[in-house]
Amino acid sequence: MKIFIAGASGAIGQHLVPQLAARGHEVVGTTRSAAKTEALRALGAEPVVLDALDPDAVADAVAKAEPEVVVHQLTALGGRPGFGQVKRALAATNRLRIEGTDHLLAAAHAVGVRRFVAQSNAIWVQRAGGPVIDENGDLDPEPPKDAQSLVAALRHLEEAVTGIGWADGIAIRYGSFYGPGTGVEAAPDAVMAGLVRKRRFPIVGDGRGVWSWVHIADAASATVAAIERGRPGLYHVADDEPAPVGVIVPALARALGAKPPRHLPAWLVRLVAGEAPVHMMTKVCGISSEKAKRELGWTPWYPSWRTGFTEGL
Repeated sequence: MKIFIAGASGAIGQHLVPQLAARGHEVVGTTRSAAKTEALRALGAEPVVLDALDPDAVADAVAKAEPEVVVHQLTALGGRPGFGQVKRALAATNRLRIEGTDHLLAAAHAVGVRRFVAQSNAIWVQRAGGPVIDENGDLDPEPPKDAQSLVAALRHLEEAVTGIGWADGIAIRYGSFYGPGTGVEAAPDAVMAGLVRKRRFPIVGDGRGVWSWVHIADAASATVAAIERGRPGLYHVADDEPAPVGVIVPALARALGAKPPRHLPAWLVRLVAGEAPVHMMTKVCGISSEKAKRELGWTPWYPSWRTGFTEGL
C-alpha cells in the first residue's frame, strides 16, 4: 500500500518506516525539519517537509501523495526536559492532536483514504474496576486540573478518528515508550535515562500508580499490524506486565547502572510541579493488549519490560 506518515521522523516513526518498507509498502513521511529529510530517505520513506498546523499545506501534501492509508504520529515531545520547554511541548502537542488531526482527516477524506491510524496514549485512561483496563475503559472524565488540556486533546483525537464513517478510523493507545530514540535508552545523551542516572526521576508518594510499557520497536510492529488489518476503533498496545511505578523505576535504574531512585512525598511534588505528576505516580492504571493480539495477530518481541530493560535499551 501507499502510506502517508505524518510525524515520520519522531520516535516511533524511525522504527515504523523501515518496518513498513521491509514489507513492501511505499511510504511518504513528513518532518518539520529539512535537516531530517536525508535520514528519512535512508529509513525508506520519501520525505516531505510539512507544517501540520497549516491546513492548506497538509491538504496539498496528502493530495500529492495519494495514499491509501494515513498514519498520524505527530507530537512535539522531543527535546530537553526543562519545565518551560515541557510546558511548551505539551501545548504544541495538544494543538497537533486537535488541529493537526482535523487537518489530516480533512485531507485524507478528500483523496479517498480507506484507513486512518492515529497515536493516542494510555496514561490518562480512567482507573475503574481494577489496575488494568481494556479498550472499554474511557479517558479520565475528571483528570487533574493541570492535565485537563492534555486529556481533552486526546479525547478529541480519539473521538474524531474512531468516529469517521468514510474509512476505517483506528486510534492506538500506546503504553510508555522505551528503547532507541525514546529517551529511555542506553545512549549517553538520552534525556529520561539521564534523569534516572542522576537520581532526578523520583518515586512519588506510595508509587502505586500502574504503568504499562512498550518497546518502541514493538509499538511500531503493532502499528504495522493495525495499518494492514486493523478494524475501526481503539487498540491498546503495551507489553504483558503492567506494574507499579515503585517496582518499575528501580528496575530501570538497575538496568542503567544507576543508584536507586529517591522517594519524595506527594505533597512536596504537588507543591512544586502540580497534581498531574502525583496522579501519574500514584493513581494511573495499566492496560491490556489482548485485543491487539487477538485481532491483529500481534506479538511483542519484548513481552516484559524486565527483559526489555536489560536487552532492548
